Amino acid sequence: MRSEFKLCLRLGGSLVALALGVGASAARAQDTAPAEAASTALAPPAASAAEPGADIVVTGSLIARPNSVAVSPIVTVSDELVQQSGQITLEDSLNQLPGFTPSGNAGTGGQGAGGRATLNLRALGSNRNLILLDGRRLPLSDINGNVDINILPESIIGSVDVITGGASAIYGSDAMSGVVNFKTDRYFDGVRADIQNGNSFRGDYGKFNASLALGTKFANDRGRLMLALSYADRDPLSGAQRGFFADKVPSSFIGTGAFVPNALNLPSQAALNGVFARYGVTTPINRTLNLGFNDNGSLFVQTGAINYQGPRTDAYAVVGGNVRMPVGPQLQILNAFERKSAFAKGEFDLTESLTAYGQFLYVDTTVTTESGSSLTQFAPFTTIPVTNPFIPADLRTLLASRPNPAEPFRWSARYVGIGDKGWDENYRVQQYLGGLKGTITGGWKFDAFVAWDETVHDQSMFNAVLKNRVQTLLNAADGGASLCAGGFNPFSIANATRLSQACQDYVTATVNSRERLTQTQAQAQVNGPLFDLPAGPVQLALLAGYRKNSYRYDPSPDLVSSNVEAVVGSNPARGEISVKEFAAQIDVPVLSDTPFFHELGVGAAFRYSDYKPTGSVKSYEFDGRWQPVEALLIRGSYQRAVRAPNIGELFSPVTGTQLAIGTPPAAIGDPCDIRSSARTGANGGQVRTLCLAQGIPAAAIDAYQFATTATGGNIQGNSGLTPEKANTYNIGFVFNPKASSPWLSGFSLSVDYYNIKIRNVISTINGLTVLAKCYNLDGSNSSYSNANEFCQLIQRDPTGQLVAIAQPYLNLGALDTDGIDVQLNWSLKLSEAGLGDGSGRIYASSAIGWLNHYKVQTLPGTASQDFVGTSTIGRPLPRWKALTTLGYGSDVFGMGVRWRYQGKMRDISAITTPAAEQVGVKAYNLFDLFSTVDVTENVQLRAGITNLFDKGIPFVASSQNGTDPGTYDMVGRSFYVGAKFDF
Repeated sequence: MRSEFKLCLRLGGSLVALALGVGASAARAQDTAPAEAASTALAPPAASAAEPGADIVVTGSLIARPNSVAVSPIVTVSDELVQQSGQITLEDSLNQLPGFTPSGNAGTGGQGAGGRATLNLRALGSNRNLILLDGRRLPLSDINGNVDINILPESIIGSVDVITGGASAIYGSDAMSGVVNFKTDRYFDGVRADIQNGNSFRGDYGKFNASLALGTKFANDRGRLMLALSYADRDPLSGAQRGFFADKVPSSFIGTGAFVPNALNLPSQAALNGVFARYGVTTPINRTLNLGFNDNGSLFVQTGAINYQGPRTDAYAVVGGNVRMPVGPQLQILNAFERKSAFAKGEFDLTESLTAYGQFLYVDTTVTTESGSSLTQFAPFTTIPVTNPFIPADLRTLLASRPNPAEPFRWSARYVGIGDKGWDENYRVQQYLGGLKGTITGGWKFDAFVAWDETVHDQSMFNAVLKNRVQTLLNAADGGASLCAGGFNPFSIANATRLSQACQDYVTATVNSRERLTQTQAQAQVNGPLFDLPAGPVQLALLAGYRKNSYRYDPSPDLVSSNVEAVVGSNPARGEISVKEFAAQIDVPVLSDTPFFHELGVGAAFRYSDYKPTGSVKSYEFDGRWQPVEALLIRGSYQRAVRAPNIGELFSPVTGTQLAIGTPPAAIGDPCDIRSSARTGANGGQVRTLCLAQGIPAAAIDAYQFATTATGGNIQGNSGLTPEKANTYNIGFVFNPKASSPWLSGFSLSVDYYNIKIRNVISTINGLTVLAKCYNLDGSNSSYSNANEFCQLIQRDPTGQLVAIAQPYLNLGALDTDGIDVQLNWSLKLSEAGLGDGSGRIYASSAIGWLNHYKVQTLPGTASQDFVGTSTIGRPLPRWKALTTLGYGSDVFGMGVRWRYQGKMRDISAITTPAAEQVGVKAYNLFDLFSTVDVTENVQLRAGITNLFDKGIPFVASSQNGTDPGTYDMVGRSFYVGAKFDF
């Protein structure tokens, strides 16, 4: 029923948009409104007629001013830019801007972590920038304080202001790298409807969204009300649909199953040679190597593919002479997504000086994720007793030759006989807000509100393989036939895929978990003039607030006991933090309308926050602005910013995650692996000795291979954390000549330098960093001592296999970054230039980011490493990034092209393991076409093509999957059509 409903919506949306949009090939470029003197717009924004004499609340300030001057660099993104991107989620639109680094989004993230769409300014982390709606905090989406912007339906957004610099003194903790403030539409009378449908040119990635907004004024315009409903839906995209993934992630776990020898209880060499001699193999076989199972009962050596008789195409391959199972085609590289939302806001003028207002938000989002249709195994591993009736005869011969012939043996496999593993992750968010605002006296105003919100995340994993059920079948004397039809025979592809439905049902279950977050807020603010100076009034804003966040996580017993294959266990969690805050901001106009001082002003802000349980923190800010002439604004600010530890960093119990380390030598892998650059390099002997000290048996050390491409990461909170502190400053200028010449009247330029230095950084130690530092891949353990603090974080089982890497939250080293942002806008009205009649206009806009440094100090006292110009999964750091738009438009139609550019990057291994640097990523260019046409005064159509030249997927060597789905276009050339109606 659900799929039929979505199909009807999509078909109906396509018919409406196409019927109205035939022949539409242009985009409207509207007259540029007077932009904020300190902000820049990325596309010609719609005129936003402020009421005469009304104060404008500037994002990044508590003070309402009679003009819209802001000292912080602000980029204003219009709703048109969001629509022209062709996306149905806000994060995909905003991540095209240079100031953003792609973080989690609704389309990426498997293993139960998909669905959350977060924003990451300056690559400093998604929990170091603050996400607001009309200047107020949004509901949290996870234990680490992140906000999922999927909860914001695009239909309610009028524009987005992005402050790319610290704002803790103004807004509080979390605003270290900046603020993203989503502004809702103004109140209106009437009905607005919007519908959009799109797909890839291959027809395999459909996207649909529709919204309906209703606005009304009543009681002689004393009351205003707006209601918006929206629906969005997106298809999944699997690796099998893109040839790029055909050979990616060649897993050592294979569908044939494999016998994993115990180095302390190996088969005899004579027995092994005898078995393989019957196959015609005369070369001695290494006793420590995994042995797979052919369909005829014979054995093969996985490393070297000796006597391998299985398939070599589709899901199976011989890679580098070794039998592997590429899982890239099984992965869901972009997740299915469905969102239903309702938003309402209203206000009523109780008196001429007092207004009551309220707001309601409800969102129901479901994201379906997959991380491979055939499961692997994680520790603790299941074993097979020698009494199992399905053991092939040749394997029995080898088992009997061991020193302890009765010992159960470990096996490895992919569960190819089980249905696809997948999750439905459902997020239900609700927020209720009410307040009063008005004027007091003498120009003073106040605004006070209370709010409560809740986020409930229900996660259901389908076809979860339960280890204890598998072990019961393997231990059964009849192979489990008495428990389910046919029992469980894991030896060979043919047997594994013949698993009966009864046995599939026996070993699998739907595993559920729930997390719940709540937030309570109360805030009051007053602002107004203190006294007048010749240049204008000195203004003051005061704010007091209280906020409380609570968290609860309840996993199923199978997750707690680590009883689910390919999922690291997790424990129940509880936590609560609260804060009482006071803030003040002052603005002093020093000079105005004098030679060389069209305006000169200074300002300051201070915030005191008392957190429970971590104590109090203080932040402050100083700023200045100078307009020597009206056309030029020079601005700058300095800020001491803070970020208090969040619930997850303080209280999370040991929580398992999957840590991708890759397969050596193409990736770092397990450095003890004989294929790794650590073992084959000049210091291979010392690495070997270190690996022995860590517990890898001497009998296995010279043939040791890590079985898969990932291991466990054990994250744990730390109640002893102290707040992060940062010094941030920016300096820049805005040039807007406002010339009489039509060629220059539409020109503006802003250039801003930013510098952010964070100390006491709260973070887990990256697992790859632990491996690099323990095994001296970056020169930090030159003695190759197992007593090294990083080596102590590595856990191995008795056979030497890498089980987990501890990743506790700590106050670690530092993050330093600086760079320059450039924003250029130009437009020309053709009639004013004598080039035509009518309203035709051409325009250009470019946002350019230049990254000078991105330095990471892992621990206090250690040397910093500069990662600028490097690529890794989830944190690309190109030196150059730009978004440029060129277009033509009129009152009726127009068209434009958007160019997305990202500079070339070296692989992150150039910094972490310079002796084994992998191939980098070339410069990345995408071009999009967009268009709209006004059919009537009330009907506007739009259409566009994204990734016009069908740019291929870049290879990212440091990524487990070979690329970064959050950064690069996985889909290829796509189109969208849409229609907007006003009644």
